[in-house]
Amino acid sequence: MSDDLQRLLSIMARLRDPDDGCEWDTAQTFATIAPYTIEEAYEVADAIERNDLPDLKAELGDLLLQVVFHARMAEEAGAFAFDDIARSIADKMEARHPHIFGSESGTMDSARWEDLKAAERETAGAESAMDGVARALPALLRAEKLQKRAARDGFDWQDAQGPHAKIIEELEELATADSDKVEEEAGDLLFAVVNLLRFRGIAPEDALRAGNAKFERRYRAMEQLAGGSIAGLDIDAQEDLWQQVKRNEKS
Repeated sequence: MSDDLQRLLSIMARLRDPDDGCEWDTAQTFATIAPYTIEEAYEVADAIERNDLPDLKAELGDLLLQVVFHARMAEEAGAFAFDDIARSIADKMEARHPHIFGSESGTMDSARWEDLKAAERETAGAESAMDGVARALPALLRAEKLQKRAARDGFDWQDAQGPHAKIIEELEELATADSDKVEEEAGDLLFAVVNLLRFRGIAPEDALRAGNAKFERRYRAMEQLAGGSIAGLDIDAQEDLWQQVKRNEKS
């Protein structure tokens, strides 16, 4: 273990010391730290998207701290320690690359990767193809993973026309839904959209992220054209600015 990593582990142990550690750190649990872990993972992704390598280094450090934090709490509970985490993932990566670390031949592709993961789930006693799809995943990503699991069992549309027609059906059902069914029908619509994107080879999370970025970029441009804010303009004036921004982008 490197000196820097050992130093980080020692810092966390000191912060969690029940007698003279940090009050905030000693009060934390797995549940209270989990949101920070998720947040740090997103900040890593953001640094990558911005191609900001100095920030990526810092964000990866923040994410590593989350792993160290969880590992320390688990060690205090007598469950496992940081070394056990490292050993576990090392064993998993060797098992998932039998053509590199084992005697098998061939190359790795998404289908083979999924077969190896499915075998792991079966060995672990999975009772359903849906087992292991984390509930804490972003909803669009989880929908995509659930659909891919079902598709492996043959439960899937034959082509993209199926989910396309389903979207139209769900739009109509949402438009006529009773108030107590609106959320359910909205979920069905989004699920159908994810299905269509999956057939088109588009990651839903990436698509929505790009859509968010486009909307934010255009809205900021509208504000600039309006001299700082569009809040005082009527809807027609706002729409004119929106169309102007779109024309400016094309030119």
